[in-house]
Amino acid sequence: MNEKEIVKLSKRLSSWLRHRPEAIGLDPDAAGWVRVEDLLRQAAAHRRAFTRAQLDTVVERNNKRRFEFDESGTSIRARQGHSIEVDLGYAPAEPPDVLYHGTAERTLNLIMAEGLLPMRRHAVHLSADIDTAVNVGGRHGRPAVLRVDTTAMRRDGHEFFVTGNGVWLVDAVPPRYLELLAAR
Repeated sequence: MNEKEIVKLSKRLSSWLRHRPEAIGLDPDAAGWVRVEDLLRQAAAHRRAFTRAQLDTVVERNNKRRFEFDESGTSIRARQGHSIEVDLGYAPAEPPDVLYHGTAERTLNLIMAEGLLPMRRHAVHLSADIDTAVNVGGRHGRPAVLRVDTTAMRRDGHEFFVTGNGVWLVDAVPPRYLELLAAR
């Protein structure tokens, strides 16, 4: 598969595994897992067929590492970003002292007033580095990067979780923990 094909299949999988499993007749379990054989069968039934080898390639080579197989390799799920109800089962984790959030510059006034909210997702996504935050923010317009004071948040009782691909999750980030680094 070339990079364009990987991105195309990754976007389809994101839609099905994170937002609209019913679109092709999938029924994820409480933790978001779908049996690979069901995914392949239902995709084919909806004229979106792909092979297990292509699926393996997307999971392995997707630059955002959005998907994971279970230990047996027979089920798959998205690591984060769901708008459907799931319990991913991540244990609380100790974050670095600072994390970052990339957003579009046009959203800064609202964020600085209300904080970071999960919106249509289950959690706010944070990055461990500025470059990743810039890339995330750039997907939505001119990027801006916010610094998140995780030390103060932890002291005040907020819990953090980290996914297998290094994305940090938190329920919300109130404005008092945010600092605008610079619009990029």
